[in-house]
Amino acid sequence: MRALSMIRPVLLVAAPFLLALGLILPLVRFETLYFFDRTPSLIEIVVSLWQGGDRLLAAIVALVSIVLPLLKMIGISAEAAGAGGGAGSLFYRRVVPHLSKWSMMDVLLVAIVIAAAKTTGLADAFTQPGLWCYAASSMISGLLHSLMGDASGPK
Repeated sequence: MRALSMIRPVLLVAAPFLLALGLILPLVRFETLYFFDRTPSLIEIVVSLWQGGDRLLAAIVALVSIVLPLLKMIGISAEAAGAGGGAGSLFYRRVVPHLSKWSMMDVLLVAIVIAAAKTTGLADAFTQPGLWCYAASSMISGLLHSLMGDASGPK
C-alpha cells in the first residue's frame, strides 16, 4: 500500500503531461511518392477536418479525443486531491467510469488508419511520438482510475 501512495502522485502528473504531448506532437507520418510526407498532430487533424468542411467528424474527434480525456483527467485529479465529498466525488463515481470506456478508441482509430494506408499502397504510414504519448496517457489514467477505485473500497 505504501508503494501505491508513492507512485500515485507521479502518475497524476505523468498522465496529463503525456496527454498534452499526445495532442501537440505528430501522431502519424504519411509518406507518399517517397518525397511527400505529412506528420499531423491530433489538434492539426481536428483543425484540418473542420476547415475541410467535415465539421461533424471534426466535432466527434475533438469530443472523443480531446474533451473526454480532459474531463477524465480533471475527475481523477479532483478525486485524488480529495476535492470532492460532494459533486466532485459524484462526478468521479458516475461519469469517469463511462469516460474510461472510450479511453483507447483514438489509438485504435489511428491504428486502423495506418493499416488502411499501408494496405491501399497509396501511402506508407508510421507511428510518431504523439501516438505513443497519447496511448501512455490513456493507459496511465485507466490505471489511476483502477487504483483509486481499489483504494476507495467497494462501490
